[in-house]
Amino acid sequence: MDCSESLPRVLVIGKESVGKSQLVASLTGRWAESYNFPGSTIACDCYADKFYNYIDSPGLLQRSDSDASRETLAALAENDRVLLVVNATHIDQDLEDLLGLVEDKHGAVVVTFWDKVVRIPDAGERLAELSRRAAIPIIPVDARRLSETHRQGIRRAVGEGRKFPLSPLSQRTGWTVEPSPTLFDKPVIGQVLALVLLTLPAWFAAQYANALADRLFEPLSALIAPLLGTVEGWPGPLAAIFGGDYGFVAMLPFLLLYSVPTVLFFAVIIALLKSSGLVDRMTVSLHPLMRPFGLAGRDLVRVMMGFGCNVPAVVNTRACSSCSRANCVTAIGIGAACSYQLPATVSVMAAAGMTYLVVPYLLFLAVTTLALLALSASRTSRDPQNHLLIEGRAFLQWPQWSAIRREAVHVAKQFFSVALPVFFLICVLAAILARSGVLDACSRLMGPLMSLFNLPPEAALAVVLGSIRKDGLAIGLLNMEAGTLKVPLESPVQVLTAVTLAGIFLPCLVTVLAIVRELGWLFALRMMARQSTAAVLSCLVLAWGGALF
Repeated sequence: MDCSESLPRVLVIGKESVGKSQLVASLTGRWAESYNFPGSTIACDCYADKFYNYIDSPGLLQRSDSDASRETLAALAENDRVLLVVNATHIDQDLEDLLGLVEDKHGAVVVTFWDKVVRIPDAGERLAELSRRAAIPIIPVDARRLSETHRQGIRRAVGEGRKFPLSPLSQRTGWTVEPSPTLFDKPVIGQVLALVLLTLPAWFAAQYANALADRLFEPLSALIAPLLGTVEGWPGPLAAIFGGDYGFVAMLPFLLLYSVPTVLFFAVIIALLKSSGLVDRMTVSLHPLMRPFGLAGRDLVRVMMGFGCNVPAVVNTRACSSCSRANCVTAIGIGAACSYQLPATVSVMAAAGMTYLVVPYLLFLAVTTLALLALSASRTSRDPQNHLLIEGRAFLQWPQWSAIRREAVHVAKQFFSVALPVFFLICVLAAILARSGVLDACSRLMGPLMSLFNLPPEAALAVVLGSIRKDGLAIGLLNMEAGTLKVPLESPVQVLTAVTLAGIFLPCLVTVLAIVRELGWLFALRMMARQSTAAVLSCLVLAWGGALF
């Protein structure tokens, strides 16, 4: 939050993807914290200039029952001064839908995406007439290129304190502008294209980002070796926490070379897709495919975000419908191989000389996730009559590189300020469990069960460690210094079974804590039970079905 107690508050509301966060950024020079896709503003954040505190609120969807929408409506009840943001291409519809919410409030209307309608004959005159008839300031802007004149006009309009008119308005602009159809709007072809664009980043990160990290791993390890030698000479508990097999310093090369680039890569890709409008087209195209599994097309973007980090993806499900939120969290927990899990998986495959298994691995995760959702999603969320929320097609445009750069910087700051301390705490926990003998005891207990999956008993450690933190699956299966397998996995099916079971048997502790914070312990425990059951059954099918071939 960046509010000043001495300044008046202005609540900025509107539908999703209408440009509220961009408008706030342009007014204040402070970029609102968002993840750059529909529903990305999930909490009310405050940003100030010299005149006002602007409250950037989550976007509203018709018939939305999401937590994010409820937060916006709660904020609306607490604030009398409002900046209503509507889309120029659908201005009449937006005003009809939203004016009823602000009838007792004071403020102004900002019309974004004005560049999309500026060529309509007499557009400016018709908007001016609408403003005159409604007796409320209506200001057309391009939020990405807000001039100082527009800034002053918005502040002046808000300061006038005019009351919003009653809905519906007697005057209308009389236009609606729809984006041109693309390949995404074609049946089958559009859905295949959308699926490729959604999965391509994971494949690219696995193939190329990790290949670069492999080249730099030994030089960085050599630089850290003196520090690691010093650490391992410290008293027992400290040496275990910072050195050993699970310590913070010992795992630093993996964190810096594999996790950080993957997180940044997905941040840039998501920002690129959003800034160009591709995300909206993809989610609309995939919506019909997702409904039988209790998901909306827009929920898939949260799952994609989980490949960077599960925690912000789980938090952003606040913008999901209450019908689909639990399903989306479930899909993130089992199907989104995060920036720890994916590099660890690829490093195991590389050590076995089987990097070609990356694509089958991602496909298997997708099939397992959809099978779990088909069996566990509520009837209400899968009912064909339940029209889960979806917005219309967005306009395609050239991406805004400043927004992409800003997003990468923001994600990097979040990673080092939030994820890094959590990573350290998990290193401490893993070291304590290892020093106390708990890890060995769990591995011995689970060792005999590995034969059920056609795996050697030594693979049990990877399953135990992978349930604590996802890079643990690499620690359990690899000799980290030599980069070779320390568990005898002889066939592609065994390698695929081992990394899949260790990766999805349970969500890692950080993800579990995020789920508990968002949806409570009861939901988290039920989800973990479903996920472990799905992991066991799917890996049994993989182990013995794959062995036949």
